[in-house]
Amino acid sequence: GLFEDLDLVKCADLVVMVWDDSLELDPLLKTCLYAQGVPAMQHVILGQSNLSDRDKIKRKKNVSEMLVANFNDKDQKVHFLESESDIPTALWNLANFKDHRVSFTRHRAYMITSSVDFMPTSEGHGTLKATGYVRGTHLDANDLIHIPGFGHHRIQSITSNHDPCRKMGNTMEEEQQMLSEQTTPATLDMESPVDEMEEEQTWPTEEELLEAEENLISVKSLRKGISSYQSVWMFSDEEYSDESETEILEPDESESESEDEEFVDAETESTAPTEDYDVNFADEVEAEELRKFREAREHEAFPDEMDTPLDTPARVRFQKYRGLKSFRTSPWDDKENLPRDYARIWHVRNFRNIRKFMLKTAVKEEKVVKKGMYVTVCVENVPVEITHSNRSALTLFSLLPNEQKMSVQHVAVTRHAASDLIVKSKEQILAQVGFRRYLVNPVFSQHTRSNKHKMERFMPNTGTFVASFYAPITYSTSPVILFKKEANGSVTLLANGSLLSCDPDRIICKRVVLSGHPFKIHKRHAVVRYMFHNREDIAYFKAVEVKTKYGRRGHIREALGTHGHMKVGFDGPIQQNDTVIMPLYKRVFPKWNFQYS
Repeated sequence: GLFEDLDLVKCADLVVMVWDDSLELDPLLKTCLYAQGVPAMQHVILGQSNLSDRDKIKRKKNVSEMLVANFNDKDQKVHFLESESDIPTALWNLANFKDHRVSFTRHRAYMITSSVDFMPTSEGHGTLKATGYVRGTHLDANDLIHIPGFGHHRIQSITSNHDPCRKMGNTMEEEQQMLSEQTTPATLDMESPVDEMEEEQTWPTEEELLEAEENLISVKSLRKGISSYQSVWMFSDEEYSDESETEILEPDESESESEDEEFVDAETESTAPTEDYDVNFADEVEAEELRKFREAREHEAFPDEMDTPLDTPARVRFQKYRGLKSFRTSPWDDKENLPRDYARIWHVRNFRNIRKFMLKTAVKEEKVVKKGMYVTVCVENVPVEITHSNRSALTLFSLLPNEQKMSVQHVAVTRHAASDLIVKSKEQILAQVGFRRYLVNPVFSQHTRSNKHKMERFMPNTGTFVASFYAPITYSTSPVILFKKEANGSVTLLANGSLLSCDPDRIICKRVVLSGHPFKIHKRHAVVRYMFHNREDIAYFKAVEVKTKYGRRGHIREALGTHGHMKVGFDGPIQQNDTVIMPLYKRVFPKWNFQYS
């Protein structure tokens, strides 16, 4: 299958492509091979014995140009086997190739098994004896081993084995010897232990209380309807202090505070093109077209624009959102209001430096089992389902310290040109990061240098974006491929890229834009309607700065009447055809749904 071929290529030193007359290759396999990285490659062409000498020369030229163009490698060699005399030359070139391994295999030990034996030890589990050559770096029995599709496991022991490719020596060297046994086993726990008592906070010290009083804004200077907590992230409108402050009535009893699920505006004046209309549409095809239409609506000039609901107060519907004067420079505490899933993950401080240290240590560390040795690795507590797989060979990868522990992984990827599926944030996809593959529910965001990153509701079609999800820590620079797994078991390629970092402190903000219409305009002031529908909501959001689509900024002055009309002051005259907007933000997190696949 596709994933078996990808796993074997990861561990290969040389890939030999044997072509027949058709010269056909699965386009999905070819794209995935180059997305994950391909080692040294050579081509062998068969089926030219029935051609004339002139046709052979012409075909050789066309085939060589085609292979170089399709695989983008001018150094790869093409061998045409027309007779037995061509075989020695091809074998010499195959034995003397330039080593070019995949990047993420340079800092860890890995193995392609030549033989596998499974010994059941308990119900549903057993010991796996995998025999093969150790490649990459050195190996030790205290390391954890990862089997693609079956997770990570402990090594019970490593014994030497007779090398079938080595010349016969004395019998003492051919006997099996115990090279390494498990002495200090590494933990298999992926999640951090959660202590419910850690949620309690200690009483602040006198220095902390004095510092808080200095930073606290005086309650007397706050407007009515604005709490001291809101004043920390909401700013006052002192820059528009040319007018006197208007007293705001105290809010009455609020309406029912039942939360509604988030929704997007489905109202549209346009219709689908008539040439795409088909009365015999199946339900799934019709649903796919509707999703594409909504996705196109989301990527208009203001994709985050949302109408204020009529049946729910805005102060309840958007109570988790906040206003920011500047999305790039306004402060946001990365430890504030974290979900309970963050208590289950691990945080690597200064991930960039730790990664450099781990990779440098992995290459220089001396271990008993050297690379190139032919050994048998006994892996304990392996599920019995591994015997049901129809793979011709298994691949094993060693893990660096703490690479089995969960964190938040960020990958920078680009949408594949042939992919047209609409994928929503937090929708389940299949991610292949380096040598591991798992099902995750990522959150998409913009790839920027700011300390805050705007969330993308759908997977972007163009440009580079970031997908964030819960996954084990990975130190090595790894290629990333994202797939969409269908119900019938097939996969569709979505995007490819590389690992960015493992940082739970990366802030991803979801933006919602409330819009209003200027009803009456007088110089730098206007009466705006349709943004809110009652006085209490206006008083709640009064301190948040409003903007217009033509670049004006302003603040809410006062509420007019009881139907959501409000007086707004701007920094300059506005136009009648302008639109008043209020951007609100809240931090979002990935959905915990990790599963090896």
